[in-house]
Amino acid sequence: MSCIEELTNSPAFQDGETVLREVFGYQTFREGQKGVVDAAIEGKDCLVIMPTGGGKSLCYQIPALVRDGVAVVVSPLISLMKDQVDQLAANGVAASCLNSSMTPEALSQTLRDLHAGNIKLLYVSPERALMREFLERLDSLNIALFAIDEAHCISQWGHDFRKEYAALGQLRERFPSVPVMALTATADETTRADILARLSLADPYIYLGSFDRPNIRYTLVEKHKPQAQLIQFLTGLKGQSGIIYCNSRKRVEQVCEKLCETHFAAAAYHAGMSADERARVQEAFQRDDVQIVVATVAFGMGINKPNVRFVVHYDIPRNIESYYQETGRAGRDGLPAEAMMLYDPADMGWLRRCLDEKPEGPQKQVESHKLNAMAAFAEAQTCRRQVLLNYFGEYRHDACGNCDVCLDPPKRFDGTEMAQKAMSCVYRVNQSFGIGYVVEVLRGMQNQRIKDHGHDKLSTWGLGKDESHEYWVSIIRQLVHRGFLMQNIARNSVLQLTEQARPILRGELSLELAVPRLGLSQRTRADKIGSRHYDKKLFAKLRKLRKAIADEDDIPPYVVFNDATLIEMAEMLPTSQAEMLAVNGVGQVKLDRYGEAFLDLIEDHLTMGD
Repeated sequence: MSCIEELTNSPAFQDGETVLREVFGYQTFREGQKGVVDAAIEGKDCLVIMPTGGGKSLCYQIPALVRDGVAVVVSPLISLMKDQVDQLAANGVAASCLNSSMTPEALSQTLRDLHAGNIKLLYVSPERALMREFLERLDSLNIALFAIDEAHCISQWGHDFRKEYAALGQLRERFPSVPVMALTATADETTRADILARLSLADPYIYLGSFDRPNIRYTLVEKHKPQAQLIQFLTGLKGQSGIIYCNSRKRVEQVCEKLCETHFAAAAYHAGMSADERARVQEAFQRDDVQIVVATVAFGMGINKPNVRFVVHYDIPRNIESYYQETGRAGRDGLPAEAMMLYDPADMGWLRRCLDEKPEGPQKQVESHKLNAMAAFAEAQTCRRQVLLNYFGEYRHDACGNCDVCLDPPKRFDGTEMAQKAMSCVYRVNQSFGIGYVVEVLRGMQNQRIKDHGHDKLSTWGLGKDESHEYWVSIIRQLVHRGFLMQNIARNSVLQLTEQARPILRGELSLELAVPRLGLSQRTRADKIGSRHYDKKLFAKLRKLRKAIADEDDIPPYVVFNDATLIEMAEMLPTSQAEMLAVNGVGQVKLDRYGEAFLDLIEDHLTMGD
């Protein structure tokens, strides 16, 4: 019996709790889900702001199975549609999509199933949703609801505004009685108001969930030797899935090549690659055949992989929304995850120059504001989670205890003398050189460039020879942040003194600085999943079985069961079907398909006593 027959031949579901338990295999709703589900079942419009990994999809999938008709889901990427359809099919749900990658035969079959009432959830792109032919087709169907995923794309104030999304208000005009649900993980107050207006949501149920992802540890490391710092970070995460974001295609290829040379299973992903190449990389990542993807922001929105254990930003993102969304791809299963950023203020200068080239107008002002907020986050000396949550209007008074600032607070020292040495050196080289050169003079380097300028004869030459290059770079960056030095962008970022430097140089004021952090503190590494009490050997066996089943069924491993479900199996050690159904993530259909194999493995493991 096909998945479509399984669902359409079963009695209609009467309530959301039954669907949650019997179809999706979860015993209880997550925070916020029940209110949204109940409102949608009643036919109310909804605006759902819920963090990545918070369970947004179930908010519309469950009402779709309770309400009569087909739910139309607007989704931005083909890969995301396919992933959602695969996961729904694994749970016995009649779902399909319409997109440009499908063969004419597959499109025709999907349309026949649609008109026969054999599809409960249909995924389409915003472009297709607004095609006249498609809208006329919907006129003849019973529509349960419209769900608009990644709804921040609707708003001109959002970080990823798309014109085709902005036109989705036409759905409300054409189908005024059909409930509309807008969902996103990233929307500040202005963006939320714009979504409500553009979609004409009528007296909507609004759920504004916490933006907090407590299982993610946020760490920022001052960028000195980025490739070495990256390798150090990844060494403790061998075999784990992760994403590394870079701001350029060239950087992506360089980083990926280095990782492969160091024997990491990595692959590159960027818009310069062919569609087939990108699809192969994404599929290999989804199936755990590739552990690490090094990518530009072209890679991401279609990633629904729950067991991503880390996200690294090799370069600083352009806004906090992008940073939040990209880091949110780690730890979707609720298990501990890492978000590490390498930060160099020079990267911020490059982003500002890119922004300066854009035409003046409201959009440029929005982007400038968001870039400034990103810089403030990177340079913060207070709890990073507080800064992040405050940006979205979620104010927290208590520090999180799970970021680099909380776990390893910046140590302070009287930096007056160090500041005087650095600023005197800037003055002695006539305020005509950048950070790297000034540091070389301070440390007494004897390269040809210094000799040619005669700077090896200066009183400041070698004045800082007892400290490392990275140490002095950190000191000078702090002086730039504090306004004692400036980098003149118009003159290739040469260092220049400001008026504020005078009293420091004269010894009239003292200055407190942060002790430079020159490596990744061990205390900022995320807690291993191993802190939970479960059978580690059994978990490894369960993962191996999952991979074998997934390869045989030609699906990603997490579609069978995600890591959180396997860990719960290794904790609870179920030996009967009833006990297996009590494991979160095991519904009736998955029990029928996979339960016997997993129960046999658990029983064999317990019998062997290892």
